[in-house]
Amino acid sequence: MTAPTIRRSFVDTGAGAIHVASAGAGFPVLLLHQTPRSWDEFRDVLPLLGRDFRAIAIDTAGFGDSCKLPPAEHSIERWAAIAFEVLDALGVDGAAVVGHHTGAVTALEMAASQPARVKALVLSSCPYNDAARRSAHAGKRTIDDVQARADGAHLTELWSRRQPYYPAGDIGLMERFIADAIKAGPMASHGHVVVRNYLMEQRISLVSAPTLVLQAGSDPHAAPYAGRVAAAIGGSVLHTIAEGMVPMPDQLPELFARAVADFLSVHTA
Repeated sequence: MTAPTIRRSFVDTGAGAIHVASAGAGFPVLLLHQTPRSWDEFRDVLPLLGRDFRAIAIDTAGFGDSCKLPPAEHSIERWAAIAFEVLDALGVDGAAVVGHHTGAVTALEMAASQPARVKALVLSSCPYNDAARRSAHAGKRTIDDVQARADGAHLTELWSRRQPYYPAGDIGLMERFIADAIKAGPMASHGHVVVRNYLMEQRISLVSAPTLVLQAGSDPHAAPYAGRVAAAIGGSVLHTIAEGMVPMPDQLPELFARAVADFLSVHTA
């Protein structure tokens, strides 16, 4: 089967223009990226899911080619509301929502805030952000917090901070990360703070959609939370991709897309 073409466009929201990349037709599946990535995180996943679904990846406000907002105006709740505005603009009422890392937290809020519209949910590498985690991380430097320097040394520093969590020797994945981090600017670091500020423990019990919790087995930042996230959502399914790392969707697009498609084929029929 020939993979569908990726189409790119912009839609207007109350926050500004949001960049959209989509592929395929059928039941809509919204894909939300991690910090500080963009739709490019799902560049290889889109045509795979697009064989059976209308796969839609967006750049979260502040990232990629989407509108820029002052850091203080960002929150998980606002990102979720903007995502619904995008679906409205695309004529989509109900959709499955798939999120990775930061995107998983936004996807969870979408399911909690408008459960009738989120028909199925996939939480990939989702942290469990409660008071204990907020306290543990409060005031600490985020992984992508580097001071810009005229000689460009901050990019080497950023590369070295991230590289241990990427496949050894995979220059291409690291270059894609760096390109998105440069576009994000201050949001590369602040996006992690937005996640840190989210009161997940007050919202997760509101999730009623059929849920798949995807655990990247080789992601030390998120893998420890997978069981707790799954336990907090009644009836959820936990699936582990053992070799998955922080960049799992673009590291292992075939395995990622297959896990998502297998789950959604049952719960969006």
